Amino acid sequence: MPRVTRGTMRTPHCFPAPAPRRGVTLIGLLAWAIVVGFAGYLLVRVVPTVTEFYTIQSVVDRIAASPASTVAEIRGAFDKQRQVDATITSVLGKELDITKENDRVVISFAYEKEIELFGPVFLLIKYAGRSK
Repeated sequence: MPRVTRGTMRTPHCFPAPAPRRGVTLIGLLAWAIVVGFAGYLLVRVVPTVTEFYTIQSVVDRIAASPASTVAEIRGAFDKQRQVDATITSVLGKELDITKENDRVVISFAYEKEIELFGPVFLLIKYAGRSK
């Protein structure tokens, strides 16, 4: 048994000093859960708009490469494709900017997508593209 002196107690030498504590606290875990949850929520809200943009881009590229020559034919082809593909909701055929550069048809488009996050907070994403 270790010897006890007044007010102090000696620890036996057979027990090593305790290691410092490591790991995540409960508050740290909750903070990370909130950050990861919010990032996941943003992803769920933003990914559909990004896929819509890439769908519009592929349709515009396909129409620009087609033999459609007049502005009305190009807009009509885009509107027909819009009816087939339900994911395109942000751009109409009449909103396309159609020009010719070096004997090549160039179709440009631009639009904004406003995504409600929570309460009065919105995320505004501006998309713009043109045919290749």
